[in-house]
Amino acid sequence: MSSMKRYIAIRSLQTIFTLWLVLTVLFVMFRSLPGDFTAQMAVSGANDQALAALRAKWGLDQPLYMQYWRYISNLAQGSLGESPVYRVPVWDFVKMRIFNTFILVAPAMTFTYILGAIIGTVAGSRKGSRLEKFGLIPVIGAGSFPAFFISIILVVVFASWLNFFPTSGMLSAGGGDTTTWWGPYVTPDFGIHYILPFTAVVCRYLFIPSLIMRTSVVEVMEQDYTKYHRLTGLPLKKRLGHIAKHASLPVITIYPVSLARAIGGLVLIETVFNWPGIGFTLVEAVLGRDYPVVQFVFFLVAAFVILSNFVVDLIYGIIDPRIRVDD
Repeated sequence: MSSMKRYIAIRSLQTIFTLWLVLTVLFVMFRSLPGDFTAQMAVSGANDQALAALRAKWGLDQPLYMQYWRYISNLAQGSLGESPVYRVPVWDFVKMRIFNTFILVAPAMTFTYILGAIIGTVAGSRKGSRLEKFGLIPVIGAGSFPAFFISIILVVVFASWLNFFPTSGMLSAGGGDTTTWWGPYVTPDFGIHYILPFTAVVCRYLFIPSLIMRTSVVEVMEQDYTKYHRLTGLPLKKRLGHIAKHASLPVITIYPVSLARAIGGLVLIETVFNWPGIGFTLVEAVLGRDYPVVQFVFFLVAAFVILSNFVVDLIYGIIDPRIRVDD
């Protein structure tokens, strides 16, 4: 077996094992928490027969190992369970909310990394200048604040004081085209609601690609071929193009991981803006003790991080043969 095939096989097995481990830990953790949804119903006045029927329906009256086997079997068949709060399958409840999160975080993080690469290239190419010393201060300053603080500042300034944008939500009442599932996402009303949460994501994570790109550009500019380009009189614009191309590798490889972490950290931004995404759904499900939804959302975020790291490992293994040989 070649080193690359062996490397992919090992990383694949490690990823599968990690996913199974996370799934098992989440299952045990949520089954160990005090109380459940039936306890809430008992407080609200449900009788013992109704509670027993619900526990039998959800398998809560069975031993833990039987509940685990049932959960794994259902998951293997694509069944994620049913939300006891909303009385709908978990997947039907969360699928559009996953999409709402994706259309916010994917474009925002992509724009963030493109803008950060530009800022880092300009700052790194002027090493020692005032632009490099002071130009990154606003970017670093914004990234040092928590996501909820940035979101609140944007709401206070641009929604409350200036009244430029709505304070929350994804659509105004009656502002979306409901004839198709994608209709609301292509309306001007959606675009107005989209700007502030999009800006919050950009402000929070812009420092990462900016600093990485700046450091990488400084390193590339010290290489012999870059000095040769300068000595041969290659125009500055073309030199910067070559430098940015070679310096962008660390930024590109860290993008999937940052995207995954941004999805995991989007809870606060979605909560502040009342954005109906997976983070906001998680808060609602925790408050409602909707354990099937909470468990799936936790696993979904963890799986995205794990799979993103797996993809990055494969990219590094393709780019740098020393990694797969060492493994």
